[in-house]
Amino acid sequence: MTRMLSLALALTFACAAASTYAADAPAHFDPQGKPPSTFTLELRNGVKAQLPFADKRDFDEAARGFVAAPPYKQIMADAGNVAWDMGSYQWLLSGQDFPSIHPSLQRQAVLNMAYGLYEVVPGRIYQVRGYDLANISFIKGDTGWIIFDPLTAAETARAALEFINEKLGKRPVVGVVYSHTHVDHWAGVRGVVDEADVVSGKVMLIAPSGFMDHAISENVFAGTAMSRRTQWQYATLLQRNPHGHVDQAIGKNAANGSVGLIAPNHLITKDIEEVTLDGVKMVFQDVSDTEAPVELNTYFPQFKALWSSEVVTGTIHNIYTLRGAAVRNALNWSKEINEALFRFGDEVEVMFASHSWPRWGNARIGEVLRTQRDAYANLNNQTLHYVNQGVTINEIHNVYEVPPSLEQSWAARSYHGDVQNNVRGVVNRFIGHFDGNPVNLIPLSPSDSAPLYVEMMGGSDKILARGKELNGQGKYLLASEILDKLVFAEPKNQPARQLLADAYEQLGYQSESTSTRNTFLQGAFELRHGLPGGSAPRSMTPDVVRAMSTEQWLDFLGISMDPKKSAGLNYKINLVTPDNGEKYAVELENATLTNIKGFQVPKPDLTITVNRADLTRIMMGVASFDQLADEGKARLEGDRAIIHKLRDLMVTFTPDFEILPGTAPTERQVPPGRSFALPASGLTQSD
Repeated sequence: MTRMLSLALALTFACAAASTYAADAPAHFDPQGKPPSTFTLELRNGVKAQLPFADKRDFDEAARGFVAAPPYKQIMADAGNVAWDMGSYQWLLSGQDFPSIHPSLQRQAVLNMAYGLYEVVPGRIYQVRGYDLANISFIKGDTGWIIFDPLTAAETARAALEFINEKLGKRPVVGVVYSHTHVDHWAGVRGVVDEADVVSGKVMLIAPSGFMDHAISENVFAGTAMSRRTQWQYATLLQRNPHGHVDQAIGKNAANGSVGLIAPNHLITKDIEEVTLDGVKMVFQDVSDTEAPVELNTYFPQFKALWSSEVVTGTIHNIYTLRGAAVRNALNWSKEINEALFRFGDEVEVMFASHSWPRWGNARIGEVLRTQRDAYANLNNQTLHYVNQGVTINEIHNVYEVPPSLEQSWAARSYHGDVQNNVRGVVNRFIGHFDGNPVNLIPLSPSDSAPLYVEMMGGSDKILARGKELNGQGKYLLASEILDKLVFAEPKNQPARQLLADAYEQLGYQSESTSTRNTFLQGAFELRHGLPGGSAPRSMTPDVVRAMSTEQWLDFLGISMDPKKSAGLNYKINLVTPDNGEKYAVELENATLTNIKGFQVPKPDLTITVNRADLTRIMMGVASFDQLADEGKARLEGDRAIIHKLRDLMVTFTPDFEILPGTAPTERQVPPGRSFALPASGLTQSD
């Protein structure tokens, strides 16, 4: 069965690479969309000739150990919506060639179609793949399952646990490991364990030190902006179609279900730390400051198996992620891979991860580890080599070249990250966004500079004519450079919007990276149709709000406060939460809200005493300070009108702002402050 499936997958792509675009291929989902141009087709043909498509080892590995596929393709959410739909991607297995998809990316998209239960180490380690953006892994202990990374949603995690129990026999969950802080690695935890069992110690829940703080903080301060940008990077608003969303490099996409969080009861605090649970020895390697702020690899010496978390998967990852996040440390990423190689590499026989497929055999694993080690180190070192010769952040992506030996390795292809954005991220990490040119010290906003460019280029008619000519020559980046100026100067200029959309669409078709492809295609869609609707962001859940520190909430209030309305106001507030023994001094001055933990203002205008358990209700927007005071659950001493004044200063952020001009209503209003609740933008995706 395994060999048959392996051959089927390999043949699927072989046929796809050789065939022509079939007449029954899915039609473009957008009536205004265009087919691939002759220039895009020529680029695809060049890629096919240059890359090692004859190397089918990934297909063999992706299919190895197949046990069973479920009879269903959809998983429903408890709320009634579809949480997961693997069936929406089945057209990828048709054997057709899709000219609107970069051939290397189509290869990756087919590899990510693995769906069902797989055996990694005979009788001991299993994965359920294709149920979410990530894999969920099961280690068989003496009495029960140890689960690594319980997915994005409770519904998909629950379905995976039910499926493995159905096929292999029901076993209790005795442990859960959160490998790192991104949401697709922990938010489905309530689908596999009860919180009471974690609190009592019946279930060991392991995570890296600092997990709770980092799992929350990234999603709050800039969470609304990240949510909007995630719509572009993940193309969550586009149809699953050869001309739209095809893959997310590390999986198909993220599930849309119930998000939960249970605090870990065992933290890994050492660089190398051993834990034995239910007869399974686990050696944890701290690989923080790589793909996530805190992260763990795990070695299983009994099985000679290395769990490489999301540090080594089937793609080069994001050093700079387009949704927005702190730039990651490419050099340390390389060093942590190198440590895994030298610490475990002599004896390891299987390497599996939270995404993609396992690799088997010591030599094969060493090859992949060295390839990705060198890819990240080269990103860092070669970039800084040129930076030290004066190459700037706006030039490096046109100067940097992936070494030819890495170009020929599938394990070094940039499907999730994009090499051109990653090298710019390295520059930004070390010397910042300024390129040294004084004109860029105080750059004009695009809407201010664009009219000047249009005027100096001779007006819109000349730009349109030249843009059409450049598109006709396949010079899409050049066309987008001038058409972007026209669109910002004249947002309602429909011919300009259409030409720019056409350029973006072809650039999307030509992109190997899913992040780049999705961003160009989403840009084309919004230029043609404006902001799409019908995709509500994931709201903050009670679990996530409870996990936030009071300090994080106070910091976010400072971000939410309207600085213009708060000018001239001066308030001094003490906040005390007796149930956890915390106290804060909060001051509003100079249009800035600040706080400091562990101190109190000597002469406050207002002192608020409320248990943190009750404050959580205010953070969620389901109660007010006045209500809690009336219930006897809060004490307000001083000028309680300050609470109402502060509340009126708060702005509710929504992830529907325009990225390109003319996509939002012309009279769009900034929503007024309504409460002290946390943002509804919810959690960003993993990358």
